[in-house]
Amino acid sequence: MKPSKASRNRSVELNNLDRQRLRSRLISISELSTNPAIGTIQADSLAISALLPDRFVDLLILDPPYNLSKNFNGLRFERRSVEAYTAWLEAAIVAFKPLLKPTASLYICGDWLSSASIYTVASAHFTVHNRITWEREKGRGAKANWKNSSEDIWFCTVSNQYTFNLDAVKLRRRVLAPYRTIDKTPKDWEVTEQGNFRDTHPSNFWSDITIPFWSMPENTEHPTQKSEKLIAKLILASSNPGDFVFDPFVGSGTTSVVAKKLDRRYLGIDFNEEYCLLTERRLELAENDRRIQGWSNGVFWERNTLAAQQKFH
Repeated sequence: MKPSKASRNRSVELNNLDRQRLRSRLISISELSTNPAIGTIQADSLAISALLPDRFVDLLILDPPYNLSKNFNGLRFERRSVEAYTAWLEAAIVAFKPLLKPTASLYICGDWLSSASIYTVASAHFTVHNRITWEREKGRGAKANWKNSSEDIWFCTVSNQYTFNLDAVKLRRRVLAPYRTIDKTPKDWEVTEQGNFRDTHPSNFWSDITIPFWSMPENTEHPTQKSEKLIAKLILASSNPGDFVFDPFVGSGTTSVVAKKLDRRYLGIDFNEEYCLLTERRLELAENDRRIQGWSNGVFWERNTLAAQQKFH
């Protein structure tokens, strides 16, 4: 049975009192100095990038508008030619590149069409290490095409000296055909009351991501919201506690929220005031709730294992 319209209310919403209260939390452009600010700025990130300190970013999460026509709370981004989108992305990279430390990493998000531009631009400025493809468990059907149910994230670094915490991003999977050693003991897996599990090395195909939906506490009205679990993988892999995480298209605030939960410093920028206020509201909630759905006991879990996660020790 589908939930009623009344019960489908977004989990994180703003009322007028919230908006009035949260505006005072936004960082004013006039407050920018040689020291990086922690919080949220309502501005055009490309336009103010020159006002930000040089080389303060350890990890850049770049989730720009994809090359699609999309309405972001009244602000439209129009699809353009691949050449025009590549030029727009180039301008963004040029604006943000001076902010990165020599040891910084960056992840650039896109869909199949945007990825053509991403590789062109990223490979001209950075070392491209990999393209992660993550499966969206939902997608629009098409009568004369394959259903689009995946997105890409390009992993790049400024230099060959960078952070990558392998053990922090292992995925716990159920073992269906377990191998045993000669003496019959489990080989690289563990027997538990909830079943047999193995912590596997992360690959560049992620099938364990759930897009935020109506019943998830992190869900908002933002049309392209990334899940906290997805962003947590990027932050845990490519930064350390105390590092600075920057998202110049912060949208619903997921990057800042996850950075806060994982004890990183953070700065998010968005042109839309409503999204900036939404980010600040989620940061408020994160002060008392540091849970990240799909990540518990220091490990990521595949889908549909919530009961096992709650019992696993």
